[in-house]
Amino acid sequence: MQHALVFDCEYLTIEGSPSRHWCGPYDPDPVIVQIGVVKIGLGSDFPLLDTFNALVVPRDREGRVVALDPFFTSLTGIEQADVDHHGLPLGEALSSLDAFSGGGKLWSWGKDELNLLAISCFVQGIAVPLPATRFGNACQLFLKAGMPYSDIQKTRSNGVAAYWSLESENLREHNALDDARSVAFAIRHLLRLGKLVGDDLQ
Repeated sequence: MQHALVFDCEYLTIEGSPSRHWCGPYDPDPVIVQIGVVKIGLGSDFPLLDTFNALVVPRDREGRVVALDPFFTSLTGIEQADVDHHGLPLGEALSSLDAFSGGGKLWSWGKDELNLLAISCFVQGIAVPLPATRFGNACQLFLKAGMPYSDIQKTRSNGVAAYWSLESENLREHNALDDARSVAFAIRHLLRLGKLVGDDLQ
């Protein structure tokens, strides 16, 4: 495999959902709305090869389309019109993601695949198209590269690039593609320093 993949997701939320673990009476199921992926070349100088950005039409357990809460739009910048005009069915978005990945392992800051697959596919009643072995927790890569565990615990995906003093001012937090870029920039930096090698991402 000549590339590595870093992904991030945005999923349904309303104000206070995280503190309630999405268990409040009005909290939506945390199904996927946006998938962002950055492809890093594992050849000379580790270039950023390509990106993938998909909006997904969120549906509830009855198959009904879920309207975006104003809090979600304020947090992510994703408007209802964006999803209405450009959103894909979940199955189609996952097929496109699989094709883009070229069979490579998908790394996220944490375990975004649980919302991407375990929750979203369960809620919509579709078979999980990608096995758990296709995913990795990028926090393990940073621990291997020497980032203190205490710092990993305090750092979010949108802050990873800034932690390594890399350019991040044009990245919008809580945008899946920009959060993936933040992690990808830092992974590329560690590859260039030799703190990680290509085999670590396979």
